[in-house]
Order: sequence, then structure tokens, then C-alpha cells
Amino acid sequence: MTQHNTTEPEGEASIHGDVLEAIFSHVPLIHLLSACHVSRSWNRAVSSSLAHLNPIKPWLILHTHSSRSPHFTATHAYDPRSHLWLDIRRPESPSVKRASALRSSHSTLLYLLSPTIFAFSFDPLHLTWHHADAPRVWRIDPIVARVGHLIVVAGGACDFEDDPLAVEIYNPGTRTWSTGPSMPEILKDSTASMWLSVAVDEQRMHMTEKNSGVTYSFDPNAEIWYGPYDLRPDQRVYSCVIGTLHGSLIVAGLVGDMENLKGVKLWEVRGELGKEFRWMEMGEMPNEMVKKLKGESERVASIAMNAMGDFVYIHNPSEPAEMIAGEIVNGICKWRNVRNVVMKDESLMQGMVVGCSDVGLWDLQKAVSENRNLAVKVHA
Repeated sequence: MTQHNTTEPEGEASIHGDVLEAIFSHVPLIHLLSACHVSRSWNRAVSSSLAHLNPIKPWLILHTHSSRSPHFTATHAYDPRSHLWLDIRRPESPSVKRASALRSSHSTLLYLLSPTIFAFSFDPLHLTWHHADAPRVWRIDPIVARVGHLIVVAGGACDFEDDPLAVEIYNPGTRTWSTGPSMPEILKDSTASMWLSVAVDEQRMHMTEKNSGVTYSFDPNAEIWYGPYDLRPDQRVYSCVIGTLHGSLIVAGLVGDMENLKGVKLWEVRGELGKEFRWMEMGEMPNEMVKKLKGESERVASIAMNAMGDFVYIHNPSEPAEMIAGEIVNGICKWRNVRNVVMKDESLMQGMVVGCSDVGLWDLQKAVSENRNLAVKVHA
């Protein structure tokens, strides 16, 4: 890494204070790394600019994975603060080479699962992988979520061998698995992640059946299931997905029917599940963006949503050319469409996993300093 000067550079007096902060507000986050090391006043100006003028915003991250070498094909990240796509090149985890598929059940956790290996990653850039023995129950498409310090693996089992509703809990501190109470019986026909939407807060994992809106919550510390709750905000909604923003549950619903998608709405769940709660509509996606979301699909069965901070990222898994971003400002959602750069290489699309990460300057600094082979650059 280039040696940086911590004294004031010559000529700095001509650019300082508010002017310098305003300039930094237009500089992509990745390029602010070097600016922080120019001098103490530049470091303060970067911090002030990020705090007051153009704050850091959650990144949309697309991971592509193939069962053939080189497996981890690429990682692309969209930074809404600067409206830029980034390429992230990094050394490959050995566990990726031995597992058949990279997966994610919700925004922040990536995992790999084979009959002998369970590996997972939850740091913002997914540079660190944790390894464990595989769960006792073999699963094809389970829900995997991190709740507090525990990892919950639920459903997705082969019902001719194991309980399809089986739940196992991994404690990274003790590196041990324990068996939790099975998923509610009503979910027996929809235990795979493709039928369920998952959101996590500090204490519970929330699981919604997309078609019905039937929702249950699981507390892995108390090992208790709560519910059912009806999280379909409107009878016109035929499919819904959930997420969390600042600890509050949100619901994105498809209005109309599979053959005729009329709209996409976003609601916040006000109050506590199991007690009195109400719906607060946060916004409706503009018609032109609904058309982009639909793409060339004749029918839209469901959507996928990643949520973090004040942002939601919504896409159609069968037509992912456009990612629709929504930023919550004063309780109202402001929408924009984001062109998926991975679409430039159709060979990458089959193994695409979509996530969302709260990437800060410290994360980038740590990643670059600890991984000499890591490269982050603005996408061409």
C-alpha cells in the first residue's frame, strides 16, 4: 500500500473546510480510503462529509457461483451513495471449491452446504468464512439465518428420510449443533426456501409463506415458535415477502395475480406481532418500474427483497435484468431502477446470489489491508 503523509500537504490551504467536504461528497466510497490518509484535516473532512452531506448507504451485492472451476466467478456491488457498480476480486475460500452451491436465505448471510461441510459468512464483504460439520439432517433447500450469535437451519429436508420440518441450531462459540422444535405443521408443504421469505431481528427469525402471508417467528435462544400471524396487508396481494429495516418488519406485496401484475406496494408493520399491530403504507412502485420488474415474463409468481438501513432492493428472480431500489425518506419510499451489470455475461446468471451489506470505510480498509489479493475497482 502507498505510504501516506500524515502532515498537511502543500497547497491544502486552498481547499479546506466546507469546500473540501462538498468535494468528498461526490467521491465514491472506495476512493475516500486514500483521502483519509492524506492528512488529519482531510480525514476530518471525509468523516464530516459522510456524516452530513452524503452518508454511507447499504450496498446491493451480487455473487456469482459455478459448480465448475473457478467456482466464485465474481462479486459485483452497487453503491447507491455514488450510483456506481464495483468489481470485487478476492482470493477464493477453500470451502467454495468443495461445495456445490452458494446460497442465501436473507440479506446478510451466505452459506455453502454439502453432506460433509457447512460453511457460512456474514461479514459485509464476505471475506471471512466459518466452517462446521454438516447438520445431522441432510437438506436440499433449507432456510438458514443468523439470529444474534446463533445460526438456525430449518426445513428443506427430504421427507422420505428425515422430518422435512426439522430445525437445527449451530452455536459458533461452542462449535456444536442442537436440535430445536420442528417448524409448525402448517408449513409442511412449503418448507423449502423458494416458498418462504425470511427476515431477522436481534432476537427472532420471521418466516412468511409467500402465497398466503402466514407467518411464524422463532426464538432460537428460548427454542419457541410464535404465531401464526397474517402478514398479507391487503386481500388484493397474491404474494408477499418480508424484511427488516431498523428492527421493524416490512412487507412488499404483489397486487393483482400472476398473469396480471398490477402493482407492488411496501408496508411497515407497526406494533408487535402477537399483540395489536397495524399497517403503515410506505410507498407504491411506479408503473414504469413495475414493467421493468416484470421484464419479458408472462407471469410473475413472486419477487425477492433485500432490506437494510433505509434501503430495499427488489428484483424478479426469473427476470433479474433490473433491480429496483427503494430508499425510505421520512417514512416514504423513493424508487429508482438499477441496471444489473451481471446481465452483460449471461453465463454468470445461473448461479447469482443477491445480498445486501452495510459496507463502511473501516470494512474496506480492513479488507484491503488484510487481503493483498483483494481488488475493488469501479466497474467499467
